Amino acid sequence: MTGVTAVLLTGCSIEQATCGGDEFPVLTVGSTGNACVPNGEDPPKGYARYPEGKVPEQSGDKWDVYWETHTLDESGKIIKAPKE
Repeated sequence: MTGVTAVLLTGCSIEQATCGGDEFPVLTVGSTGNACVPNGEDPPKGYARYPEGKVPEQSGDKWDVYWETHTLDESGKIIKAPKE
């Protein structure tokens, strides 16, 4: 039995990291989009670092879910995300 089959049969899920080990996640300003930026670089225009302590680490974790309905405005204030 392959590893994937074993996971499917046991009902376990594999948690996926938000970004690779040499990257950090950034949030789209004014929207719920996100991206990964190489360590040592600044976020591109239109993106911002997540506020300290509110950075999603894995897909589906507490902060990943939170940022589905929240974002940052141009001044860095947390706001409800606009309806898509």
